Amino acid sequence: MVAARITVNGKETPIAPAAPHTTVLDFLRERGLTGTKEGCAEGECGACSVLVARPGLNRPTDWVAVNACLLPVAALDGQEVITSEGLATAGEPGTPAALHPVQEEMAVRGGSQCGYCTPGFICSMASEYYRPDRCAPPDPDPDPESADGTGTGTEHGPNGFDLHALSGNLCRCTGYRPIRDAAFAVGTPTEDDPLAQRREQSPPEPAATAYTRGDATFLRPSSLAGALQLLHERTDAVVVAGSTDWGVEVNIRARRANCVVAVDRLPELRGMRVESDHIEIGAALTLTEIERRLDGSVPLLAELFPQFASRLIRNSATLGGNLGTGSPIGDSPPVLLALEASVVLADVDGEREVPLSDYFTGYRQSVRRPGELIRAVRIPLPLSPVTAFHKIAKRRFDDISSVAVAFALDIEDGTVRKARIGLGGVAATPIRALATEAALEGRPWAAETVEAAARVLRAQGTPMDDHRASAGYRSAMLGQSLLKLYAQTTEAVSS
Repeated sequence: MVAARITVNGKETPIAPAAPHTTVLDFLRERGLTGTKEGCAEGECGACSVLVARPGLNRPTDWVAVNACLLPVAALDGQEVITSEGLATAGEPGTPAALHPVQEEMAVRGGSQCGYCTPGFICSMASEYYRPDRCAPPDPDPDPESADGTGTGTEHGPNGFDLHALSGNLCRCTGYRPIRDAAFAVGTPTEDDPLAQRREQSPPEPAATAYTRGDATFLRPSSLAGALQLLHERTDAVVVAGSTDWGVEVNIRARRANCVVAVDRLPELRGMRVESDHIEIGAALTLTEIERRLDGSVPLLAELFPQFASRLIRNSATLGGNLGTGSPIGDSPPVLLALEASVVLADVDGEREVPLSDYFTGYRQSVRRPGELIRAVRIPLPLSPVTAFHKIAKRRFDDISSVAVAFALDIEDGTVRKARIGLGGVAATPIRALATEAALEGRPWAAETVEAAARVLRAQGTPMDDHRASAGYRSAMLGQSLLKLYAQTTEAVSS
C-alpha cells in the first residue's frame, strides 16, 4: 500500500510522522502554514477553515470549505487541500504574490482588523466564490442593506453570494459589515484562474488507507464489504464520517482510539435514489450534498439545513453520523421522526430496516449492534403537505438546540388526518410526541383543537434544567411551537 500522503497548495507531502489522531489544523501549522488558526477546537469559530477538492454536483470538482480542527489528517490521505496561503498567485521571482480576489476585497473593504479570523473567512468565502451556480442571484431584487443577520431581508448579495457560507465563521472585531461588503463585492472567477480550471478535472479518488503509528491505526476501506469486515473483526473501532463529533472528543476531551475506521467516501454510502414510495439517502452524503441534490423537494429537510450548525459543519457532517451518535439534541432526528424515516443497518450478515421511532433506546444508545453500520436513511413517500421545523436556540445560526420540534401534518377539508411530531432536547433520546399526535388526529384544524393539543405537547418528554434552558422553558416552547405552526398555516390559507 502506498504511503499516506496529502497535497497541500499543490505540493505533495507525506503524512508521517503525524499520529493518526493529528488534525489537519495541527499538521498544517507544524509545517509553517500558520494562517490556519485554532480558535475553539470545536468547529464553531471557523478560524481553521481550509478548502478540499471534493466531487461536484454540476462540475467534476467543487472546492469545499471544512473545519481543519476536526478532521484527522489521515482522513485526507491522497486528497488535495488549499489553505489561505495557497490562494494567492505567485508572481515573478523577487516579486510578491498577487492577492486572490476574495483576499483583495477583504483588504480594501476593511474586513480584517486583528486578522486572527481572516484566513478562515477567506477560505469560506473562496468556497462560495467558486460555487458553480453562484452567478444568478436567487432573489429577484436582493437588498444588501437587510442582509445583516436580522432575518428581515435577503441573505444573498447581488452577486449571488450566500451569506450562509460564512455562518460558521466568527469575528469579534469588525461587526461583520465590511466582511459582508467584501463578500457581496467579489466577482466571478476568470478563465485563467487555476483553481477555477481545477474544477473541470475530477478530484482525487479516495485512497484505501492503513496508517499506523505506535498502537493507533487509521483505516479507510475501499468498499462497504471491507468496512463491515473490519468492524466485525475490530469491535474496538471508532467509526467516523465527517468527524464533526469525534473531532470534538479528540480535541476537548483528549479521547484517543486504537482503531478509527473512516466510511465517509464509501461509494455504497454515498448514493441517493428516489423511488415511487420512498427516498433513500446514503448515510455518508454530507448535509450540503443532500441539500443540493434534493433542491427543496423535501420541504422539511430544506427548512432544517440552514439551521443545522453552519455551512462549514454541513460540508462534512452526515445523517449517518448524526444518527449514529444518538445525541438527544441532534437536529436531524426530530425532522426524520416527523417524516417517518427508517434507517438501513448493515453488517457482515446482511441488512435490516428499522423505523427511526424504534431506533433510539436510551441516552446515546440505539438498537444498532456491534459491527453494524448505518448504510442509508429512507423517507417514505408521499410527503405530508404541512411541515415545519422550529429550533429554539440562543443564536440564530451555528448553535445547539435547547428544543427542536418538527411537524408533518396531513390536513384535508379542515380536519387533521395524520400528525407526526418529532422532538429533540426534551428527553434522553429524540422522541415522537405520540400523545399530541393523537390529540390532533381526526379533529378539526382549529384554534380550540390546537390549544388543547398544545397543552398536551407541553407535558411531552422529560425536559431538564441545564445551562441552555430550564425545564419549564423547554415545556413552554413545546406548546408555543404548535401554536406558532397554527398561526403560520392560518396566515398561509388567508393569504
